[in-house]
Amino acid sequence: MSFSAGTMIGNCQGLRDLFKVIAKVAPTDSTVLVTGESGTGKELLVRALHSNSLRKDKPFVPINCGAIPKELLESELFGHEKGAFTHAIRSRPGRFELADGGTIFLDEIGEMELSLQVKILRVLQEKEFERVGGAGAKKVDVRIVAATNRDLEEEVRTGRFREDLFYRLNVIPLHLPPLRDRGNDVLLLAESFLRRFCDKKNRALLTLTPKARELLLGYSWPGNVRELENFMERLSILCDNDAVTVDDLPEKILREVGMDPPKRTAEAAPAGFVWPMIKDLRDNNMGLKDFLDIVEERLLREALDMSSGVKNQAAEILGIKRTTLIEKLKKRQWEE
Repeated sequence: MSFSAGTMIGNCQGLRDLFKVIAKVAPTDSTVLVTGESGTGKELLVRALHSNSLRKDKPFVPINCGAIPKELLESELFGHEKGAFTHAIRSRPGRFELADGGTIFLDEIGEMELSLQVKILRVLQEKEFERVGGAGAKKVDVRIVAATNRDLEEEVRTGRFREDLFYRLNVIPLHLPPLRDRGNDVLLLAESFLRRFCDKKNRALLTLTPKARELLLGYSWPGNVRELENFMERLSILCDNDAVTVDDLPEKILREVGMDPPKRTAEAAPAGFVWPMIKDLRDNNMGLKDFLDIVEERLLREALDMSSGVKNQAAEILGIKRTTLIEKLKKRQWEE
């Protein structure tokens, strides 16, 4: 069977091997578990799987299990009947019903509570479920594909994930390699992102100088493809020249690859950025602590919005540990 990778870009051996497996798996109804670090493109891989399947003309329904509050996730997955809980003023189908005949993608399934894992297991085994507040079972014909950035075998060992569900999901395991292991795919992706963002912003196409290409290849990209995409968008806005040079690269990249970053004076700032001044504090009748708290809160909210509420991803965007992010959210008494 011919295989189309859709919007996935890459030519490394690991990705080519993965595409060969997907070409064999796609026409079947076997359950698939996709693993890989955050930002590696797991949803793009699953979309490619669906578009090459016999269900491609039926719905593809994704749901991020880590982005929806646990008390609402069951209703989102299975729907609810009128009066099932407060504010349930009408019956509503869930994602499984919406995906009938097609594919449902359970992203970040490692975040799902044990009590709900039992109900996912029932759908896998019996092809049926019950709406919240419902009295009868509903049959459904869906292909289930799940993804996680967690080590589910370790989660099983520690009792945080059901062993029987893990083996039901792990019929066909697919692992997406991190960007740091994909060699020249870094440059293929970088140039593709630059073309897209420059075209979107109606500016001349940015190119990468040989030295910039070398340094991009040497960086480890802890945020994977998502980090690279965000960085290329930033360059398409802030880069003043027609080519990306070493001077356009952030200090964290230069330091990691062993280069001394350019010295900046206290007054210097990245292109497009204006440092706040004491006058700003006085004009707003604020002290330093109040000002820093407001800045931090805005950045926390933006990172959570960018990551659709997934705290692991928000922490990566901010460059902090997940535990640090949780502490900051608790400090503000934001809802977990």
